[in-house]
Order: sequence, then C-alpha cells, then structure tokens
Amino acid sequence: MQGSNRRIAKNTLILYVRMLFTMVLGLYTSRLVLNTLGVTDYGIYNVVGGIITLLGFINNSMSSASSRFLTFELGTGNIERQKKVFGQSLFIHLLIAILVAFLGETIGLWFVYEKINIPVERFFSAIVVYHVSVATAFFNIICVPYSALIIAHEKMRAFAYITILDAVLKLVILFVLMVLPYDKLIVYSILLFIVQILIQIIYISYSLNNFQESKNWFVWDRCLFRDMFSFACWSMFGNLAVTLFSQGLNVLINIFFGPTVNAARGIAVQVQGLVGRFIENFQIALNPQITKQYASGEIISMHRLIFMSSKYSFFLMMLLSLPLLINTDYVLGLWLKTVPEYTVIFVRIMLFISIMGTLSNPLIVSAQATGRIRVYQQVVGGILLGILPVAYIFLKSGAPVYSVFIVHLVFTLIAHCARVYMIRPMIKLSIREYVHKVVIRVCGVLIFSATISIPLSMLHEGVSFITFMLDTLICMIVSLIVIFYIGMDKVEKEFLILKFKEVIRKF
Repeated sequence: MQGSNRRIAKNTLILYVRMLFTMVLGLYTSRLVLNTLGVTDYGIYNVVGGIITLLGFINNSMSSASSRFLTFELGTGNIERQKKVFGQSLFIHLLIAILVAFLGETIGLWFVYEKINIPVERFFSAIVVYHVSVATAFFNIICVPYSALIIAHEKMRAFAYITILDAVLKLVILFVLMVLPYDKLIVYSILLFIVQILIQIIYISYSLNNFQESKNWFVWDRCLFRDMFSFACWSMFGNLAVTLFSQGLNVLINIFFGPTVNAARGIAVQVQGLVGRFIENFQIALNPQITKQYASGEIISMHRLIFMSSKYSFFLMMLLSLPLLINTDYVLGLWLKTVPEYTVIFVRIMLFISIMGTLSNPLIVSAQATGRIRVYQQVVGGILLGILPVAYIFLKSGAPVYSVFIVHLVFTLIAHCARVYMIRPMIKLSIREYVHKVVIRVCGVLIFSATISIPLSMLHEGVSFITFMLDTLICMIVSLIVIFYIGMDKVEKEFLILKFKEVIRKF
C-alpha cells in the first residue's frame, strides 16, 4: 500500500507539471485560434469536428474495454494474457476505425450537407475540414491501445512528455497559419492532422521499445473477443449517452441559434477542459490503482482510494473554479480579445457541472474494474440519454439557450445518485459510508467556502488584475481552511499536521 501511495504521489506530481505546461499553452493557443479563424470559422470548426466526435462513441467504448482489460491483467501479473489482450485490442480498434470512417463518410457527411447551419460562402471549407477530421479520427482510433498501455503501466513521465509535445506543436502550427496565404480553416485542419499523425507515431515507438506485450500485432481469440466485445457494447451505451448530450447539444444550439453561439459554447468547453485537467491528472494517477487493487482482491484499499479520489478531486476542482465563477467576466475579457455573447453564463454553468461531475469518475472506474456493467450502464446511460430530448423540448418552447446546460446539470446529479446505488453491490460499497465520508463533507465545504468567499469579493468596486488576484487568494485561503476543518477526517488531519511538522524541522 505504501509503495502504491508513493507511485500515485510521484505520478500525480509528474502529471501536474505536464498540466501546467499544457494549460498555459492551451490558454494561449485557444486565444490565437479564435483570433486567427474568427468567430464564424471557429464555430464551424467546433460543430463540424463535433460530428466525428459524435461518431467516436464507438471508439470510446472500446477504449474503456482496452484500458480495463490491460490494467486488470497487469494487476494479476499474467504476461501471456497481457499479450493476448493487447493484440486483440489492436485488432478491434482497426475494425472500429474502418467503421467510424465509413459512417463518417456516409451518414455523417449527409448530416453535414442537410442539417448543419453553415454560411454558404464557407460551405466548401467546412466540407474539407470534415473530411480531414474523419482521417484524423481514423488514425487516432488505431493507436488508442498504445496510449492505453502507457497509462496502464503508469509510465506517466512518458505520457507527460508526449502530451506536452502535442500542445507545443499545436501552438507552432498557429504561427505557421498566420503567415500562410491560403484558407485558414482548411490549412488549420490539415496541420492538426499532421500533428496527430506524428504524436501517434511517438506513442507506438515508445510502446514497442518498452513493453513486451506491445510487440504482439493483431491477435484473434474468440473467448477474449467475446468478453471485450460484451464489455464494450455496454460501455458503448453509456458513452453514446455522454456523446449525445455533449455533441448533440452542440448541434441543437447550431440549429436553433447558429454558429456564433457554437463559438460561445466552444470557448466554455475549453475553459471547462482546461480547469478539468487539474483533476484529470490526479485521477489518471489513481485510476490504474483502483483497477489493480480490485484485480488483486484488495477491496478495502480500493474503497479508500475511491473515497480519496472522489473527495479530493472535488476539492481541487472547487479551488480552481470558485475564483473563476466569481470573476468570469474579467477573466474572459483578459484572455480573449472578443468574447462571444452567452460565453460568460455558459462558462459559469459548465464549471459548476464539472465541480459536481468530479465525484463520478472513481465510481465509473470501479464499475469497469468489475467487468459487470450491463445493468449499471442501462440505468445510468438511460438517465443521461434523457438530457437531449428534454433540452430540445425547452428550446422548442422558447426557453433561453442556457437552459440546455441547466438540464445537463440536473440530469448529472440524478445520474450520480443512480450510479452510487448501482455500484453498491458490485464492489460491496456502503452507501452510508460513502455519504458520510464523501457527500456530506464535499457539500459542506462547497457551501461554506462559497458563502464566505462571494460576499468578501463584493467589498471592492470594479475588477482589476490586483483585485482579481486578491479575490483568488481569499478564495484559496478560505477554501483551504474549510477543507481542513470540514473536508478532512481525523486521520487525514493528523497525517497533514505530521507532514507539516516534518517540513518545518527540515528547515
């Protein structure tokens, strides 16, 4: 357990260093993309590229299966099974890539021609971007097993270097884009395609040089295929629900309000994603350990990791989001030269959704670790599928555009309650213990932190960089104090005090 904790701490630190680089580069890149392409082209790229993401739910399902089976076999230590799982995973992803490309160039292409709201003068460029997006998705899907293998082996240093390189190259191509005299929307999509090909080649090369099982190419094992396919099919149902309410809402916004509002949503999604990377890094370091502990029968340790991951993921997201929620207008104005209409309210609602959504990932990983996800996906996925029709009814009845995000928030909370109930018998989880150790503590921390920080931020008139930094500092201090007294249990407090005293002694 101590070895696992040290590995988690080391990997978390590596991933946070990686995150700092990618976040800074990502913020600057997002601003350059919006300013270089313009609001209309940015909105077009967001919605057209989203069609392929919509089709990618098939790949997301199989990616979950590959990660689960690879990590599980690493937990059991069976090298022969690891080789079979990797080879079978590679074969299945090739089939998925072909299927997604076929659907993209038939049904998806028809949808772009017939349903997407695109200005006539930009239609040709949008079609070219769409075809390039299909090609990009094809190569990314094939290479999923290699990146999954790196994470399953917990080689986070390599993962960090590769993702940092990806962020740097995406920034470089924007500077190239500025000096090229051609259609910027088309050139941008082609350059991104080239970057993705290079990144996937690096993933493959690293895996081949470091992991014995990656040297197995395509493998066919009927029993293993049946197990992985069954797992993937039920994961597909859940991923379909997530993809539909995400990209489906994007399409609904386009149909009812046009590409300019898509640009506002695209910016809100980027802010949500950038903040979410802090928590993603923490959870990526923990996820393999949750699966491996289940595989080795360490259920009590698994429960501790679930509670810790849920609680501290929530605290990290709240610490980052609360200052942004208070000063959203100022931050967006500082970041972007042009802030599309509705962006502020979109960002605020989606950040709050992210705060509540941090509780879900540890439970999702624990459910996947068991391999028995049929009933779980039916219930939780069925709830999430309700987001899109309800959002459509709201928009059709004349509700404001932000109503779709409120629908999203409500259904997210309902789905989480169902998720806890469904997972209870799968991993012998006590709901009472979960509520006591996670839910009550995170809700208490959020309520007290917000009710103290928000009034304090209203004491000054207007917002400047100095007042924003002051608000952020106050939020952080207040939240950390509340986390210590309300969010931590007795053992965690004693451990933190002990470590603090050790650091003081060293100095």
